[in-house]
Formats: sequence, C-alpha cells, structure tokens
Amino acid sequence: MEDIRKKISDYIDCLNAEKKPEEHENPIDSPEMDELMNTVRLIRTMKEPDMPEKDYHKRLAGGVAKKMSEKRKATRRKFAWLSGIGAVAAMVVVVFVVSLMLPLGSNRIVNAMDEAFKEVKAYHGVLEIVQTNADGEETLQAKREVWVDREGYYIKELQGFSEGLITVNNGQKKWQVRPDEKKVYVFATFPDPYRFTFELGKEIEHVKNALSTEVVGQEVVSGRKAYVLEVTPKGGQPYRLWIDKETRLPLQKESPMQNAIQYRIVYTEIEFMDSVPGELLAYKVPEGFDEVDTNPELLVGSMEEAGEIAGFAPIAPKSLPEGYKQDGIAVAASAGNDANGPKIVRLYYSSQDGESKVVVIQGKAADAFRPNSMAILGKVGNNTAEIQSPVTEEQGVLSGGGIYAGVTGMVSIRWQKDELEFAVVGNVSLEELASFVEKMTGETVEIPEDDHESSMKPQVEVPVDMEVEENEQKSVDAGHSPWKLDPVYVAQVFVSLKISPEGIQGDYPVKYEEFVIEKNTGTEAIIQVTGDVTPVRRVYLKKLVRQDETGIWTVVGYDPADGE
Repeated sequence: MEDIRKKISDYIDCLNAEKKPEEHENPIDSPEMDELMNTVRLIRTMKEPDMPEKDYHKRLAGGVAKKMSEKRKATRRKFAWLSGIGAVAAMVVVVFVVSLMLPLGSNRIVNAMDEAFKEVKAYHGVLEIVQTNADGEETLQAKREVWVDREGYYIKELQGFSEGLITVNNGQKKWQVRPDEKKVYVFATFPDPYRFTFELGKEIEHVKNALSTEVVGQEVVSGRKAYVLEVTPKGGQPYRLWIDKETRLPLQKESPMQNAIQYRIVYTEIEFMDSVPGELLAYKVPEGFDEVDTNPELLVGSMEEAGEIAGFAPIAPKSLPEGYKQDGIAVAASAGNDANGPKIVRLYYSSQDGESKVVVIQGKAADAFRPNSMAILGKVGNNTAEIQSPVTEEQGVLSGGGIYAGVTGMVSIRWQKDELEFAVVGNVSLEELASFVEKMTGETVEIPEDDHESSMKPQVEVPVDMEVEENEQKSVDAGHSPWKLDPVYVAQVFVSLKISPEGIQGDYPVKYEEFVIEKNTGTEAIIQVTGDVTPVRRVYLKKLVRQDETGIWTVVGYDPADGE
C-alpha cells in the first residue's frame, strides 16, 4: 500500500510541475495502477470545486471506487482476487489524491470561517495597525488591546497617537476615556458604526457578502499557519485576508493602496473565552475626570475606521511638512449636530514644539460650491478654492454643511472635488498651509497676488471721493455698516441703486444669490450679476483705504448689461 501511495504521490508531483510522467511512455504492468493514473489525470483537470459540503471528497472517492469495482467485475475470473485488492487501494489512494490536489477551497474557507465564529463567545487580543505609504515607509498607527463579546467591546490604545485612549460599548452605554484631557465622552449606544477595525464578526460578514474570494497562497502570520485569501468586495478594490488554518478565523488584513496609503492590520496575539471581564464593561467615571455628553467627536485609530463611520474614503497628506506629526483622527457630526446625520472627518497635526497646529477637515458636499463672499479666490488644481487669511468671525460659518463652523483667527483653504468638500485650517502662514494641501492632493495651490498695475478694465469707471471713503472706513471701524466689508453686498447695493436711484424700498431688486464672485485677490474683486432684471453685468471693486481683512470695499467701475 505504501508503495502505491508513493507512486501516486510522485506521479502527482510530476503533473503539478507541468512535466510528462515516465508512465506515459512506459506501459504499466498493473491494470489497477493504470486505472489509478487515469483517475489522477481526470482529477488534475478538474477546477477547484465551489461546493462547500464537508463530505465531498469522501463521496468523490466512493464514486470513483464504485466505478472501478464495476469494471473489474467484468474482467476474467482469474484476476478477481486482484480486483478486490485494487478496489481497496483505489479508495485509499483517491482519498489521498483528493486531499493532495484539492486543498480547502475559497468558498469552503468562507463557510468554515462563518461556522467557526458561531462557536466564539468572546475573544481577547492585541491588534496592530501599520500604515505604508507609496514609498514603502511603514508607520505604526496604533497598537491596541481588544476584548470583544456578542454584547459589546473594550478597546485600549497601547501605542500610537491615541495612546491611553479607552473606548467601550457595553450595549447600554458607549463612552471614551481620554486620560490626556481627564474627560469621559459619552456617545449614543445605537447605532454604533465603530466596532473598530478588524473586528472578527464584521470582517467575516464582509467576506460572505463579497463579489468573489480566491485562495492565492499560504503563509505564516504571528507564528500561525494561514491561508491567504484575496477578497473582491462589491463596488470596491480587492484586498487580502489571512485565515488561521487551525481556528479558521481571520488573523491579518491588508487593504488596497488608496490615496497612496495602505494598511496592514494583524492580531499579534489572540485567545478565545466565554466572556469579557465584567469590570471592563462597567461604566465608571475615574476620579478627577469630567463627563461630557454634548456633541463629542469620536477618536479613531486609522483612516479606514474613519471612512467606515463617515461613509466616504477620507484622504490624508501623503507626507508631512518637515517638523510636523499627526496628533489624531476624529469623526464628528456635521452642521446641526445630528448624531445620525452626515459626518465629517478631522485629521489633527502639530509641530514638534506644539506651537503650530493644522486641522484637515472633510465631508460630503451638501451643495454646489459657493465661496464665502469675503474670501480670496484661488485654485487647488483645477478647482476653485476659498482662501481666508485669517478667518474672521463673520467668515467662520461656511457652506457645505458648515464643515468648520465657528473656526476663527486661523488661515484656511477650502474647496470641493468629487462630491466631497475639504478645508485645511491652521495657525500657520498661508504658504505653509498650502504645502499641506499640496501634499494631500498632489495638486498645485494657486494663491492670487496683489496686482499693483491692475488689469481690471471696467467699461464704465465710477469716480471715487477718497475723503468719503476714509470716513466710511472709520464708521465701519466703529462697528457701523459692516456690510461694506463684503464685496458682494457692496455690489448688490450699487446695482440696486442703479435700478432705483431714488432709494431702495423693501427687498433688493436683485437677490444676493444672483451675484457671483469672478475674482477676489483680497484687494480687488470682480462680481458678476446673473439676474435678468439688471442694468449691470459686472461690478469692479477695490480696497482703497486699507488693504487687509478690515478694509472696506469701494466700487470703481462696472460693465453695462447691454455691453456684452
């Protein structure tokens, strides 16, 4: 029997090496061996089976053995004793062949994962999240201890920019303990989109719902033998999953390269148990900590986690300007503070000395891009960008869901692309902020410069009395007529007085929304009038008294509507 097994094994090795076995050239002295070789060749041509039944190989072996037994009964009686031996050998060897040539298929692995997880009541592990950029440089984003059962989870950040952070959901309450702030933030328990990166149950559900799965290799991960599974999700890029051969549960995941960043998430340690220790899931505010339950933002450990919660794929700078480090990633409610509404992602960065801070904010665009009327107009790539330096209290609430409502006293660049809205805000120079944007997008930031020899050539010039303008500036400085700081508002008043020279009664004849900024360098502006009922098509304005954010705008010319 051992001799037969060895011959069959050598024959399989030869076929797998794409070589022609010697037995094809030389006749076999045993008809039974010839039958077995034919069987091997048939199996060799078979595609990996998709059927998941555990007893498939036994049924296959039984069927082949039965066929061979029937053939042997038809041979001469003198070979009857050999047929009996051959039948036994056939069954043993075919099972052996199937086990060698048909390893655990991808569909069977998926079913095995599902069945294995049904037996898991709770587990405890150490999880590492490693980020790799396009240059192959690796950064440990997070190392965390996880305790998980069917009701909730306890996550403690051991390393990374959120070191010490604890996130818990016990089914009745969800909270984050932030030792650096000495605060406990309380969140809505349900819905809870967090469940952290590489939670086993969620990962298996993703694989079950994938478009396709394929076994592409075998490797050792965290000292354990594992199958390498390539998963193609519906509407997404393929990624790889390492499945522990012994437990049939995921051990490691490698995301596709997106926005020049790839993540590898791996359980360096994992054990299974009946339950999570009760004291870990018991809500308690540590002594000296404050409880916060009003509109908190949720800190997460990776961009992948942020994207799962926010419902879009956020982007980050592919590299950081010299001297900067990442401080954290957070997800928060957009304008309106609805915990179940649209989400924004915030990426926090700071200089090594902690003096300079930059926040990258992004969310789904709620409306078409409309820059703040008091902002400078530039470009990020081919997209119009709103540039504010600094953001004033009047400019703080922006469009697109107010993605950084209330931010003042900082420099900002805001734009939209691919149905997302972005804002980069910081207490740094505009040039330094532009560097962040360029490293994030790979596109050039265009910032208009003051044109001392102005190219603005209105068809009709408007005479200006500088003494009147200086008095208007003083009035605005004293808190009166703040609308003169808004070029669109100044243009609206000018056009309305052209329509009603005797004065404006009631609503303005041309709506504020019908004025579109064509150009704004911070000292010069051109405003287009889109309404049908207007004698003016463009209004030209300048800051003549003071050329900073406190300076008033003055109309210096216009283009008549019938002049186009």
